[in-house]
Order: sequence, then structure tokens, then C-alpha cells
Amino acid sequence: MSQVIAGRIVRKLCMACKVAYTPDADQLRKLNMKSFADYCRLVEGPESEELQELTNAITTNLTSFFREDYHFKQLAGEALPCIESKRAATRRIRLWSAGCSTGEEPYSLAIVLREALAHLANWDIKLLATDIDSKVVATAAEGAYAAERFKGVSNERVRNWFRQVAGRPGFSAACAELKDLITFKRLNLLDRWPMQGPFDVIFCRNVVIYFDKDTQRRLFDRMADLQEPGGWLFIGHSENLLNVTRRYKLVGRTVYRRLE
Repeated sequence: MSQVIAGRIVRKLCMACKVAYTPDADQLRKLNMKSFADYCRLVEGPESEELQELTNAITTNLTSFFREDYHFKQLAGEALPCIESKRAATRRIRLWSAGCSTGEEPYSLAIVLREALAHLANWDIKLLATDIDSKVVATAAEGAYAAERFKGVSNERVRNWFRQVAGRPGFSAACAELKDLITFKRLNLLDRWPMQGPFDVIFCRNVVIYFDKDTQRRLFDRMADLQEPGGWLFIGHSENLLNVTRRYKLVGRTVYRRLE
């Protein structure tokens, strides 16, 4: 493949998700194409559906229930009590799982919300879960997982919050109490964001490691704009905001709060 063609792919993917990818011969045969140049023209075409397929193929979707469990413990033990006190007048709480993958993170958040805030039955509590990959968003919205996906989750939590799926031995699906909290949407973090906030909690974990510093700075500034002072931000175990933004202060293990 020529450098010109490779450059086109890289440029287009930088717009989509900042990752370079080369289609293989199987994909070309599937599309009945004879060259990578033909594929590039398809991807670069207006309203290209193949661009979404390409994005789905290159995105990383490693996740698990209660991954980095210390985040969920600090959410339940510290963040949610603070938020409950702050929102007593409005009785409104909003969370965002940015880069939700196949749904284990937002369902883990929903479990914590149901357990920690069970006494707030009449409150307006919602969780937005987004990802650039349309296929994993569909999987997350379905909310059905094989038994091995619950490794590390207590049997009690599995019994309380998941139900066996009829006709799919070994699979359990999130119950309605969890699903009612969550709205799943496809969203490219580099595009315009339709939501207005404010978000009391944002989980954006193991996502920005794929972006350069300038892109990280823009993303976290945009997130700060969607939060009020004191809002909570949880990022990945290998990430930090040093030399990225001064709009948050560190209050835990990769846990931050929005400054004034």
C-alpha cells in the first residue's frame, strides 16, 4: 500500500478515534474490492457506513464488572453521600460512563447506585453510557452476559441484579431496576456532545491513553464544562491529569474533583 493511501486512512481515523488501521484482504473480498485504494475511497465517501465498521474493528473493548474496584468503593462511601447532600433540594443526580464498552462499567455503577441510594426512591437518578463502537453499545443495551463475565462479582450481587436468560444457558441479563437507570448512546468523544449536564459523576477510564496531550486537554476541559464545582471525575489506573488540566484536584487513587 502506498504512503499516500496509508496517509488517507490515518487521517480519516484520526478524525474518528485517533488510531491507525489497515484493512486486511478478507475485508476487501467481503466488499468485492480489488485494492486498498478502493477501500479508502469507500471509507472517505459521504455518509460512509464502512467508516463505522472500521471504527468498530479497531476499538479496544477490554472491560469487566467492578474493574478497579477501589473506584466503586469511593463512589459509594464518599462521593454519593456528598452528592446526596448537595442535591437534596433538586433530588436530581446524573452520571456519565464515557467509553462504556460492552456495559460492565455502567451496570456496575447502576448496582452501586441501587445499593447505596436505595432510600432515595423518589429521586431522579440517571446514568448516561456512551461509546464510539456501535456494536458494543448494542451489546451493552442488551445487558446479557455469559457466566464467566461475572468473575469477581459476589454471588449475592449476581442473584440480586441479574436474571437467567431463557433459551440461552449460562447467560444472565441485567434486571429492569438496573436498565431503568441507564441510557446507552453511541458517541465519538471528539465530536459535538449533545448533552448539557451538569454531571455529578463522570467515569472516563482507560480511554484518553489513546489520545495525545492536546486532545486530552480539550476533552477534560469539555468535561469540566459539564460539571459544577465539586463534581467527581474517575479516570483509569494508568492515567493522570498532570500537565493536562488544572480544573480538577486529586482526591483519591485516580479520582478527581472539579475546582471552582
